[in-house]
Amino acid sequence: MSRRHRADKRHVEPDARYSSPLVAHLVNVIMKSGKKNLAQRIVYGAFEKVSEKLEKGDPVDLMLGALENARPRLEVKSRRVGGATYQVPIEISFERQESLALRWIVDAASSRKGLPMKDALAAEIIDAYNNTGSVVKKKEDTHKMAQANRAFAHLRW
Repeated sequence: MSRRHRADKRHVEPDARYSSPLVAHLVNVIMKSGKKNLAQRIVYGAFEKVSEKLEKGDPVDLMLGALENARPRLEVKSRRVGGATYQVPIEISFERQESLALRWIVDAASSRKGLPMKDALAAEIIDAYNNTGSVVKKKEDTHKMAQANRAFAHLRW
């Protein structure tokens, strides 16, 4: 990581079908080895399954609801003070919250064995929308860790 200056934020172009930057970000998180077309097929197939199962309309709104339940507000960072390392709780920016939530959803979907990726992704989005599943548990664990270490909050920088 460069110490000279901060990296510029990259602007994500909205995707073609839903014209949503969130969907484009999800496609980019799923994409491996530059295979964007395959990632788009996975995401669009998952969105169709989600809208069929939940029967609530726009899949982008359902994805926003799932993200709202999966988005962490706090995390802990290691801070070294006088030879000891402390886990210091910090608040996270909105962009990092969104990135972490999307990454956690994709990781949880890829860890579901025996299912095609679009089915696993649809199941994870539905679980996150219903406030259940491994992604929400991971968020709660992150928050518990931050709560347990709030005594070191004064070491924040």
